[in-house]
Amino acid sequence: MSNSPLATGTITTCRRPIDSVEYAEENGNGKVNIGHHKHRKISSSVNALMRPGRYLSRWIFGALILLMISTMFVKIILIHLFLRVNATITSHHDFLQLPRHVMHAQNSEIWANLGSDKFYKCIDRSSIKTKDKSMSNGYILVHANGGLNQMRSGISDMVAVAKLMNASLVLPMLDHKSFWTDPSEFKDIFDWQHFRKSLEDDIEVLESLPPSVANIKPFVKAPVSWSKASYYSRDILKILKRQRVLEFTHTDSRLANNGIPDSIQKLRCHAMYEAIRFTEKIEQLGTKLVNRLKENGEPYIALHLRYEKDMLAFTGCNHNLTEKEAEELRKLRYKTKHWKEKRINGTERRVLGLCPMTPREAAIFLEAMEYPSNTKICIVAGDTFGKNGLKALQERYPNVYYHYNLATEEELKPFMQRHNQLAALDYILALHADVFLYTYDGNMAKAVRGHRLFQGFWKTINPDKQNFVRLIDEMDNKKLSWKEFASQVRLLHVNRTGAPNVRAVAHSPKQEENFYANPFPGCICLR
Repeated sequence: MSNSPLATGTITTCRRPIDSVEYAEENGNGKVNIGHHKHRKISSSVNALMRPGRYLSRWIFGALILLMISTMFVKIILIHLFLRVNATITSHHDFLQLPRHVMHAQNSEIWANLGSDKFYKCIDRSSIKTKDKSMSNGYILVHANGGLNQMRSGISDMVAVAKLMNASLVLPMLDHKSFWTDPSEFKDIFDWQHFRKSLEDDIEVLESLPPSVANIKPFVKAPVSWSKASYYSRDILKILKRQRVLEFTHTDSRLANNGIPDSIQKLRCHAMYEAIRFTEKIEQLGTKLVNRLKENGEPYIALHLRYEKDMLAFTGCNHNLTEKEAEELRKLRYKTKHWKEKRINGTERRVLGLCPMTPREAAIFLEAMEYPSNTKICIVAGDTFGKNGLKALQERYPNVYYHYNLATEEELKPFMQRHNQLAALDYILALHADVFLYTYDGNMAKAVRGHRLFQGFWKTINPDKQNFVRLIDEMDNKKLSWKEFASQVRLLHVNRTGAPNVRAVAHSPKQEENFYANPFPGCICLR
């Protein structure tokens, strides 16, 4: 509750008291008596005041006094009612604001999901071919590379690959060499027993290689990216049968988005959205943080800002940064060997809509989309880069949260220095948000977006950054008024808020819509 005096429910008003009303009247001798008529009765004075005519000026003056007194009385009642409403607000940011549920109810459209009863999840396990009961063709070891969500989608693909080859899958090894160097193993992040149990009708999942093949040297291979099912069921299967144990060095994007058998597409979704579940301790804390944000039925936005040092260095984007900060990013890009692009024009990238939004751009976007300033915003990303940080966002939206200010120090203690486990908490916060807004179409954005579509087309805003950047620059250059700018932003995003749309197909896999970003068709069907 606020420490302001208004929040305590008491108020002190200071005003000059009106002790008497003086008036002037002429007597029969032409003399003036001022305010002294003791010989007259009070009733006659009142009657004189109530009658216009020769006493018109006194009558008007008395009426004004009466109006002033009644106005003050009404004002005091309204202040009292306001303080009773204000006393219900507990956040220190909410002083002199109506309760959030009152504010949000005024425009429920901005929170509404665009799902439809015409669609449903269609990955029913009974409709899919069950596991081949014959002997396994061999064993697959996989190194899941990248961050948390890149690894999750890669592991889901490897489940499908094992099914295509009737192979046994050993629990995947996780990446410890990516930007965050997280030492967590599969069992530290995921419920491995649930993973194995959920997939038992499709493939065999093992904790380790059985003794019969433990001494065989694995055949190491990096599968070809965006491969069709036949690549595995024909070419790789031959190697597996000959070598008995395969070791895949990469798992990301190793299976095509489209042109895959329907049963395999459904299995990919089953693996991604149902089998790969976080550990109980992660799930419990994530749910607790979601509930804290949704206290009293209040909605919140999960903002995947992605204005982080690694992403800015990788993309070459440096809009709104100082020269020193831009140089720091350039050095990191050249230092990171596996990032192939080194010379990047950040200005051109931004104009093409290929940069993460800045905190200021995100704030202006939300304001244009008519989200009120008291909206709760949960940042589901790492620390914001640059000396100004989130200042531009917090100036417009002061109710900003991270997992670290939603949880206690004691609650977060088991997760410290485990960035993938903290990313799992962010994933839960993003998945269950009333609105998910992502400012860069990376692996987490794709994973969360697809999961929310799968759950029933929960509201997910996909910004048209190329046109948004053009509009905001025009507004900054005084070519557009705020009203014109906001109207055009809303018009641009009428069909970009999570409504059912068939997955876009292109000639190049890199240019088409990612399967895990939009599992329709494949895992979502029309009734």
